[in-house]
Order: sequence, then structure tokens, then C-alpha cells
Amino acid sequence: MESDYRGVDLSPADRAMLDYAAKLTRTPDRMTRSDADAMRAAGFDDAAILDICLVTSYFAFVNRIVAGLGVELEGRRG
Repeated sequence: MESDYRGVDLSPADRAMLDYAAKLTRTPDRMTRSDADAMRAAGFDDAAILDICLVTSYFAFVNRIVAGLGVELEGRRG
């Protein structure tokens, strides 16, 4: 699941959450209201959607800082 969650048997809510996070990470300029609507349809309320958006965005932000500074993370040498 670490490299590709799409081949794993997940609940519809988990699948929707990971689809949302993947799209936000890979193509943030393509996010629309329908992405949040899909999360609502999977059972997430607005507070949960905000939390998922914030956590996903935070990790992208931190990863860009690490990459921009050339920091090597433990366990990722090579």
C-alpha cells in the first residue's frame, strides 16, 4: 500500500479519502468542489474534509521544504 493504495481492498470511505489526498498532492490545480462533494458522499463531514485537506497540504509543504534544502531523511539514502 505504501507505493500504490489502488490495489488494496479498502472501504469506500478510505478509498475516497486517499483519492482526494492523491489528487490534492499530484494535481492541486485540478481540485474542484466536486472533490469535496465526493468526500461528503463517502460519509465525511466538512470538519473531516478540512482535516484531510490540512494534513495532506502540510505533508506536501514539509516535503517541499526538505527537498528544497536538500535534506536527507533517515532510511532514504541512495
